[in-house]
Formats: sequence, structure tokens, C-alpha cells
Amino acid sequence: MEENKFDYKQLLGFALIALIGVFWLNTMKPTPEEEAAAKKAAAEKNKTEQVTTDSTGIAKTNTAVPDTSTLNLNDSTQVAQYKSATGAFGFNAGKVSMDQVTTIENQLLSLKISNKGGQIIEARVKGQLIKDKFEELKTYDSLPVYLIKDGNASFGLSLTTADNRVINTKDLAFEPTYTENGDTKTLSMKLKVAPNKYLEYLYELKDDYMMDFTVRSQGLNGVINASQPVNMEWKLKSFRHAKSVTYENRYTDVHYEYEDGKDSYLGQTDDEENPKGVTWIGYKQHFFTSILLSDTPFRRANLTSQNIVDSEMPEKDVEFLKNFSSTIPLELKGGELNYTMDMYHGPTDYETLSAYDRNLDEIVPLGWGIFGWINRYFLIPLFGFLSMFLPAGIAIVVMTIMVRLLLSPITYKSYLSQAKMKVIRPEINEINTKYKDDAMKKQQETMKLYGKAGVSPMAGCIPALLQIPVFYALFMFFPSAFELRQKSFLWADDLSSYDTIYKFPEGFSIPLYGDHISLFPILASIAIFFYMRMTTGQQMSSMQQPSQEGMPDMSKMMKYMMYFSPLLMLFFFNNYASGLSLYYFVSNLITIGIMLVIKKYIIDEDKIHAQIEINKKKPKKQNRFQKKMQAMMEQAEAQKKAKGK
Repeated sequence: MEENKFDYKQLLGFALIALIGVFWLNTMKPTPEEEAAAKKAAAEKNKTEQVTTDSTGIAKTNTAVPDTSTLNLNDSTQVAQYKSATGAFGFNAGKVSMDQVTTIENQLLSLKISNKGGQIIEARVKGQLIKDKFEELKTYDSLPVYLIKDGNASFGLSLTTADNRVINTKDLAFEPTYTENGDTKTLSMKLKVAPNKYLEYLYELKDDYMMDFTVRSQGLNGVINASQPVNMEWKLKSFRHAKSVTYENRYTDVHYEYEDGKDSYLGQTDDEENPKGVTWIGYKQHFFTSILLSDTPFRRANLTSQNIVDSEMPEKDVEFLKNFSSTIPLELKGGELNYTMDMYHGPTDYETLSAYDRNLDEIVPLGWGIFGWINRYFLIPLFGFLSMFLPAGIAIVVMTIMVRLLLSPITYKSYLSQAKMKVIRPEINEINTKYKDDAMKKQQETMKLYGKAGVSPMAGCIPALLQIPVFYALFMFFPSAFELRQKSFLWADDLSSYDTIYKFPEGFSIPLYGDHISLFPILASIAIFFYMRMTTGQQMSSMQQPSQEGMPDMSKMMKYMMYFSPLLMLFFFNNYASGLSLYYFVSNLITIGIMLVIKKYIIDEDKIHAQIEINKKKPKKQNRFQKKMQAMMEQAEAQKKAKGK
């Protein structure tokens, strides 16, 4: 066998090769200037062209249009670069000014539409008609109300061309044509590939917040790659318009309608949904909304909402609340696009939105089920009627009086039940003392007493439960009532936001309370304290003590609630709409007055006691449920005695 020996000649050869390699790397290394030039060239190449692969494995060019904001149409080199990047859709280059803006407006709404992307770059809600009079709308700091401005929104189609270029129309040059016919203003924005071949956005605005909007194409069959998706992308960063960032952000969200009339919304935190059969999408900014509606339901849509409020940032520095975005695949028919849509930029006002009969009033948070029904068919019409001839603050007071008077029979029933329980309280105490060691017997005798006296312990609870739908409906109504926005009353300069009697020094804030003191919540808390003191005192006087060890003492719990509830209202409502606090203040004052009248002039405890004595002597028929309960209790008592033997 041949012996393996160390060969110094091989080692010398490898050493020489290594030396040559080191010499070559050092002598052929580019200078710093050459490296910088190479990096710049690579960056330019990546900026204008990237090769990707679609789902079929076919390579396609993902183009990025040069910065059109600085495109010099007199510079043939830049125009050539633009045409090279956009392919067939570069037809308008050198013919259309990218920085030209067309204004289309009426007395309610002003829109500015740019040649760049053919999209709305400014949307201002100028005002509203109230009692046939125009009223200008302002933000909390007296500035014009803008929904779109300074690049906070974008709209465009992302598509693939026949030569596999991926482009987005928001960067391309559209040719404008503006006409007027009576009250109708029409703006046609065309992205041309030839004189008679184009993608068109058609805007038609009448004397309304709603605008007709059409996306259609002509002669693009064969220009657009039909095997690749055409996505409509709509993004908006919502402006702050109100004094309280926390309060406004709570009511800022995405709403949408899908699957033949269903409606839903994205949550307050970062959220994403992919509904099918979408007919409209609304970006709600509390009291103002931007909505995109389609006559042809979108097959599906990807909707996202991102909260961008920085809790560490002072409120005075907050400009935006949330990021909204929608990606909607559009369907080509015969290689062409044809979607008839509408755009709404205006108030989140129930009456305004419901007038369109498109289910848009669901954007206004009025509550579900019976709560929404009470708002739609009672509270909103009532307040609308009162505000026709009364200032907003006075209208709230009058509406509160009417609601409390309407509910006064329920208040009477509740108070009467408490009075009856108070009258038979001595007898209940006797039963508790006599059967203190026999909980079952105590319960049986107490129920017998209730039956003979014609008293039900639940009679006081049921009336209170009947009032809950009205209270909750009002709780939903006031924060959503556009009519209260910027309406003043007494020291409150805006009933749709909190009132302020004292502002803490900058940088100081009480957790959960805020950086200011509001007076209406303080008054409401004082009123609810005295109201609860009256009702709780009455209830505690008729409340049984714990029937056995370990059971909660309800009288103590109610006493704690008497102090806790006003404190909770004080903290919770300090940042809420002052109109809501005004309602609770007036409502509790009226309720206290009604209860005092009932106690002093209507309810006579001596008569109640006499009637109870008469009821005891009358034979009582038990219904099926009472008989069953009686039998069960007797059976349980018999079993207990049997075990004791």
C-alpha cells in the first residue's frame, strides 16, 4: 500500500495561490468614490424597477413612479423616465400638470381634486342647513372642519399592466374636464393610455353632502392584465375636531354594511375585518364621516383600524386619532371596469344620514334593540321638535321634564311598594325573631305574610327595571346628538363636550378624572346622592337582615352604593358631554320633587296599613306557581323533620 507523505511542494503551491488572491483583492478593490457611485446606481434601479413573481410563477415588473411632486414637465429626461416607469399609462406625461387642482363645491361641501391620482386631496365640510338657514361649522378651536387635508388621505387603484408592470394610479397624471349644468358640478378625471382609451373617475356634486362617483374604463381590455387583481385602496388618517381627545376617539371608528343589509364596525383598539358583499364603508370621526358606497356590492374587503393616539402626548399636541384603510378587489368585466358609487363627506347626523335610505343611520351609535328604537322613534323626534323653537340647553331641560313626567307613574308604583314594605316591617321582624333558628320556616311565614297583605317585594324592583331602557337610550343619545355640537348653555360652551370651570396647571392631571373640573357632573352627583339617600333610606327601612350567617347584609351594601354611585358619576362624567350631565342633574332634581309630592300628598301610610289589614282577612287564591312553591317548601320542611328524628 502506498504511504501518504507530507508534500511540501503542495503546501508551497497553496501559499502562492493565497498570496496572489490577497494581492488581486487589494489591487482590484474599487475606490470609495466608485463604491458610492455603484450604490447610487443600484438604488435608482430598485426605485424604478423590481422583478417579482406572481401566483402563476410569471415574472412581472413592479414599478415605482418617480417623485411626481417634483416632476418637471419641461424636462424631457424626467418625462421620459416617468413614461418608462408607467408604460402605457404614461400617455398624459408632458401634457397634464401634476400640481393642478380643481375645486368642486356647493354651499355645504368643498372638495379639491388633484391631477395627481385624480383623487380628493382636500374635503371641507362648510356648514349645514338648520331651519333653512345656513350655519357654518367649525372645530373646537374655531378652525374650518377638514376631513381630508395635507396628505392625510389617499385613494387609488393598484393594478398590473399587460407588460407585467404593477402601478398605483394615485401617483399618475389624470386629465381634468370640469363642467356645470345648473346645480350639478361634474369633474371628469381621465388617466389615458391613448386619446380614446382611459381610466376615468367621474365626480358629480349637487347641493348635497353626497356625491356621485364612478370608476370606469374604456379601451383598457388588453392594457390591464386581467389575470391579476385590481385593488382599490382607500386610506385616511382621522383628524381631531373636538376638545376632548379621549371622548372623540371613543366614537371614532370604521362602520360597514355587508351581506344584504347587515351592519358592523371595527373595535376601538387595533382591529381588522374581511367582510363579504360590502355595500358601504364609513370612516367615522365622531361628528363627521367619510363614506364610500357602491351600487354593486364589493365581493370582499379588507378593513383595518389602527389607534394612533399617544396617551403620553399632551392633548393640545394631538392632531390625529386613528388610521383607517380599506383594500377592495374590483372585478373586470370584459377586461373593463365599471363601478357606480357614491361618496359622502358630512356630519354624523341621524336625520341627515337616514334621509338617504341606505342604512347609513347605523353609523350613529343609538344602541341596539329597544334602546335604538326609543332613540329613533321617541327621543330624536322629541328633541328635534323642541329644538325648533328652543335653545339646545332649554330643550334638554324641557325634554327631561317631559320624560320624568311620563315615567312618574312608574316612580309612584315603586315608591308605593316601598311604603307597603315599610308598613309590614314590624310583622316581618316578629317572624325573623320567632323563627331565627329555622330559616325554612321563616321563609314560609314571610311568604304567607306577603300573600295575605297583598305585598310583593319585587313590586319595587320591576318599575325600576322598566326605566332602564329609557335611561340607557338617553345615555346613547346625548353623545351622538349632532344638534348639541357647539351649542352653549350657561357656563358650558359646547353641550356635546365637557364644560370647564377650572383647568389644572399644564402637565397636571388626576387619573380617571382629567385635567379639568366640570361643574355639571358635580351638580349631577350631588343630585343623585340626595335621590339615593331618599330611595335607599326607604328601601333599607323595609330590608330584611341577613337570614343566616354568611349571607350579605343588603342594607349595608345599599348604604355603600349611596356614596359610591355619585362618586362614580363624578369621575366618569367629567370628560363626557355636558348635555348628558345636565340631563342627569335636572332628571334627579325632578325625581326628588316628584317623590316628595308623592310622600307628602299622595301616599298615606295609615290608609295603606288599613288596606293591608283588609287584604289579610280576604281569602287568597293561589295560582299554579304559588301552589307549586308552597308544596316544595312543605316537602322540604317534612324532609328536614324526618332527618331530625
